[in-house]
Amino acid sequence: MLGSRYEGQVCSAARSLELVGERWSLLIVRDALFAGATRFSEFLRRLGLARNILSARLEGFVETGIMERAVREGSAYEEYHLTEKGRDLAPVIVALTKWGDRWAAPKGPPILYRHLGCRGEVLQRLVCAQCSAVIDHDELGVEIGPGMPGVA
Repeated sequence: MLGSRYEGQVCSAARSLELVGERWSLLIVRDALFAGATRFSEFLRRLGLARNILSARLEGFVETGIMERAVREGSAYEEYHLTEKGRDLAPVIVALTKWGDRWAAPKGPPILYRHLGCRGEVLQRLVCAQCSAVIDHDELGVEIGPGMPGVA
């Protein structure tokens, strides 16, 4: 999706940016996830981007398995539905929104993500998979993983 590749980077974040790092990509996914947008015309109307850019992004999402095309029975219109791979971007969008609420929303959050069960506000946290501790960024370390070249 991006004009440049990150072939020299052995990094899942860089590889992710190749798929969803273009300016409109996460907004398309956001509207599919949280606004129920499925049709080309809905994305076009909601986002106001150029038709050729939207077409390229949706096509790229289909090619990479983030979305799939479907035609509803009795309809002549194609729809775009998020796959599991696409739905797994929900926490990314919530986290980016929370960051924007703090650093780029001078009048406060324009929208709030809520738990449908109790209406509580949804938060993003780093949680240890072993001890369940909520950790801050200064408690976060990295180590070589099995996908690193040269690691057996």
